[in-house]
Amino acid sequence: MSLRLILMRHAKSDWHLDLPDHARPLNKRGCQASTALGAWLRHNQYLPDEIISSTATRTLETCDLLKLDTQPRISDKLYLASHDAMLDVLRTATGQTVLMLGHNPGICAFAQALLANPPNHLRFEDYPSGATLIAGFKQTEWLQIKWGTGQPNAFVTPADLSV
Repeated sequence: MSLRLILMRHAKSDWHLDLPDHARPLNKRGCQASTALGAWLRHNQYLPDEIISSTATRTLETCDLLKLDTQPRISDKLYLASHDAMLDVLRTATGQTVLMLGHNPGICAFAQALLANPPNHLRFEDYPSGATLIAGFKQTEWLQIKWGTGQPNAFVTPADLSV
């Protein structure tokens, strides 16, 4: 059976000058976007059986507000990870549909490198906050995933959901 990746950048966060980057929370718009993205995932039956999230506050809050039934596996390797590091983490996945929550610029480079062809969406190239890619793979195990083997099934941003 084929594999599906849901690749999501954390939603919009606050810029608190007195907080370290890792501890920055979502802002009001980010909370609304996370809720809307969760509804979109459920409506389209993009339901992960495994979630892997960065340890940053904003990714954990995004994950929580999606209101999905799967508990996340938290990985410090995803915090500000390069695209190569993200591939290493993905190759440890065991689920058939995996949601991975991370950060730019790594997540944008990761999405671009994974796909054989980009989705037809103007914002794919910069992967804004909350951007979510649904990609399918013919491989049957995540260990088999290589660059350029994914096919885009969908790409959405919070703005597409009127958030």
